[in-house]
Amino acid sequence: MGEKLNLKGISAVARSAGIPEKHLSKYGDYKAKISLDLCNELKNKKDGKLILVSAITPTPAGEGKTTTSIGLHDAFRKAGHNSILALREPSLGPVFGMKGGATGGGRAQIAPMEDINLHFTGDIPAVERAHNLIAAAVDNELHWGKIKIDSRTIHWKRVMDMNERALRDIVISLGGTKNGYPRETGFDITAASEIMAILCLSESYSELKSRIENILIGLDQDKNPIFARDLNVAGAATALLKDALKPNIVQTLENNPVLIHGGPFANIAQGANSIIATRLALKLGDYAITEAGFAFELGAEKFFDIVARKAEFQVSAVVLVATVRALKYHGGAEFKKLSEENTDAITRGFSNLEKHYENILNFGAKAVIAINRFSGDTDKEIETLSGLLKDRGIPYSYSCAWEKGGDGALDLAEKLVSITSGKPKSHPLYKLEMTIEEKIFTIAGKLYGAKKVDYLPKALKDIELIKKLGLEKLPVCIAKTQNSLSDNPKLLGRPKDFLVTVRDIEIASGAGFLVPITGDIMRMPGLPLNPAYKKIDIDNDGNITGMF
Repeated sequence: MGEKLNLKGISAVARSAGIPEKHLSKYGDYKAKISLDLCNELKNKKDGKLILVSAITPTPAGEGKTTTSIGLHDAFRKAGHNSILALREPSLGPVFGMKGGATGGGRAQIAPMEDINLHFTGDIPAVERAHNLIAAAVDNELHWGKIKIDSRTIHWKRVMDMNERALRDIVISLGGTKNGYPRETGFDITAASEIMAILCLSESYSELKSRIENILIGLDQDKNPIFARDLNVAGAATALLKDALKPNIVQTLENNPVLIHGGPFANIAQGANSIIATRLALKLGDYAITEAGFAFELGAEKFFDIVARKAEFQVSAVVLVATVRALKYHGGAEFKKLSEENTDAITRGFSNLEKHYENILNFGAKAVIAINRFSGDTDKEIETLSGLLKDRGIPYSYSCAWEKGGDGALDLAEKLVSITSGKPKSHPLYKLEMTIEEKIFTIAGKLYGAKKVDYLPKALKDIELIKKLGLEKLPVCIAKTQNSLSDNPKLLGRPKDFLVTVRDIEIASGAGFLVPITGDIMRMPGLPLNPAYKKIDIDNDGNITGMF
């Protein structure tokens, strides 16, 4: 595969990023891990400018956020700028499920694609095993009775990196007391594990272990908290993550360096690659490009309020990815008719883009809209969209990265160089000293457009427990649908004056945030009627087909 794609050896790619050979642990010819010693050596080096790539509300048509990120990186490099791209690792669930591969598309891809999409360097399996070791420790303590855990309060499930609806809710320990005490539990997908969130927020082994120690497992019979440290399992779990804490380096099809590390959900976690990888990109490049999961009000909000706050990052600019097809969908056009010209639907759906742009300004950041061009976009549709953007004074650029690679995003790169010339002034949306309810309403009101937040009885009890544990000053990480600005996936465009309902609030004390749950959040997806795995095959020479 490497020869067909004209890939460079990973040592040469690393040198182009300023990474010496001594800091690499190679995994074959085209991928490697980077020593944490390099991060320490560069800690006093001045940071480059951070560019955050986000998107409007997702649609079934797909917006091409990762493709745009990769094409932008190639464009910066082609224009003579020293840029580094940092991305999340793909999960096997989407790879074999509905989305297929997750390494970009067309001429804007990262490689080796099959390796990255499959086991890569073993980071996700390591997270899975560390998580499940803690789960095994919980049931071991229940069996021996050393710690009097109230089994009804245990929320620590098991995880696997696969879509498997049959394992969402299960009963374990059947077959008599020799197997433990039966209880209800289940499986989440590995990307939803708190261990994954912790890995991406930690910058040293000591911090990683400390955060794992602080994971809330449940309560004892007297309603006192039981943490992972009480099970004496944090050291072993951290040991399983020894190599996973190190960032990975690969390349684009244009042989430019890319850091890939970690992959937490953007619904119930921060939805960004690791702080380690982003910080390294800032030290190595004049421009560091990273991506936030889902739309701006989900992944990007969490980047500003959780990731950037913790790491003290300043965002120089936001790229908001949109497509003509997505705007037509938000304007009421049927999915099957998105290929048909419909300027009226674009005009109606533009409100979604406009709201996301306004949301960016709430964080004090500058922005450029990246319109990902498709061959089916008509001249009249492009003219309509350009007119809407000009009328509102919104900076924009058309990107053809899928078709042309870096050449297709040169205008976008040029505009970003222009608007990032000054000192960044980005900031979080809310102060940590605010009450839990104030934090939630600030996000729901300012970013979603809600008029009120309602709390079910379980959520109110959770707030009482959070205050009892002294955790009310943690940031909030609201879990809601990615398919709408609201908590109702059926409300497209720019819904207004709606009610957000908080069902309960989970405590991710290891990761260091609270998770208010709105709507039905799926932590273990199922496979679709026609899953992507049916298209994937391998020949006798080991060449994998059908993944892209």
